[in-house]
Amino acid sequence: MRATVGDQLVQHGRVVGQHDKVAEIVEVMGQKGDPPYRVRFEDGHEAVCSPGPDSEIRHRNRQR
Repeated sequence: MRATVGDQLVQHGRVVGQHDKVAEIVEVMGQKGDPPYRVRFEDGHEAVCSPGPDSEIRHRNRQR
């Protein structure tokens, strides 16, 4: 999983009815785009994440 600043990290809900969490990557702390990432969620809080298999990166130039 590789990302750059400005990409989105999407953490998919794990159970039925749980919404996806979307965050903007504000800092890439690993080498060559690897995790961990500092992210800012839609509600404004920030966290450091090492995404798991239930996550995806949406690159800013290829967003849906």
